[in-house]
Amino acid sequence: MKPYMHVLFATDLSDESRGLAERARDLAERYAAKLSLIHVVEYSPLLEYGDGQMFPTALELEEKLAEQARTKLAQWGRELGVTSEDQQVEIGATKTEILRVAKERGVDLIVVGSHGRHGLGLLLGSTANAVLHGAPCDVLALRVH
Repeated sequence: MKPYMHVLFATDLSDESRGLAERARDLAERYAAKLSLIHVVEYSPLLEYGDGQMFPTALELEEKLAEQARTKLAQWGRELGVTSEDQQVEIGATKTEILRVAKERGVDLIVVGSHGRHGLGLLLGSTANAVLHGAPCDVLALRVH
């Protein structure tokens, strides 16, 4: 098995996932791998007109949430030693954006938190499960406490 070279930590930026970020950093350090961070502001189709056009305020809301996420992710990045080039905030479907970025950046390990609350989520969690089944690389799901 070859060592991991690029670890992508996908975070919801919650207080509960802060400890997971440190575990992802420790794992990257153990393998001397690059660590990148991603947060996805979930696109909400409920903010559309029936014909698919977005409310102008909905676009502004998503951008405001993305800007707040960039600020928080930058703080995490400073604390974890992750450069700004290796921090991404995307707007879209969480699973889709995590998988797209992982593929584009040549990631070989995605680290994601798992709440494990319902259905298949009893095992992983909906986002962790979706990433696991679509990932072009290994996925490590860490339990969020």
